[in-house]
Amino acid sequence: MGRDTIADIITSIRNAEMDNKRVVRIASTNITENVVKILLQEGFIENVRKSRESNNSFLVSTLRYRRNRRKPYRNILNLKQISRPGLRIYSNYQRIPRILGGMGVVILSTSRGIMTDREARLEGIGGEILCYIW
Repeated sequence: MGRDTIADIITSIRNAEMDNKRVVRIASTNITENVVKILLQEGFIENVRKSRESNNSFLVSTLRYRRNRRKPYRNILNLKQISRPGLRIYSNYQRIPRILGGMGVVILSTSRGIMTDREARLEGIGGEILCYIW
């Protein structure tokens, strides 16, 4: 039985934010590294570093906090997984949904790697819709 890495990322971030944790540890794979890199570029995560314990690699990411550093930004709570192992959802570049009129981000897995909806529309390629973030 395989693991659903996208669900693991979403669940880890959501649980850490609900518990007001500043740091999240995510198992490191190629998919998780690319998704976390997109979250960092879009401003949902403040910092990411790679750590290693025994034979396992982890991505240690710091959630973005308000200036008073008491509570995280509430917009990261809106993470929604679209494709899952039992039901894959694909879209061509013309039918990629716009989340909140373009304010949100759609993460896609394309033939050229994992990218956001804006990048996929610019390159004119579609792919598997992994998740929505708003």
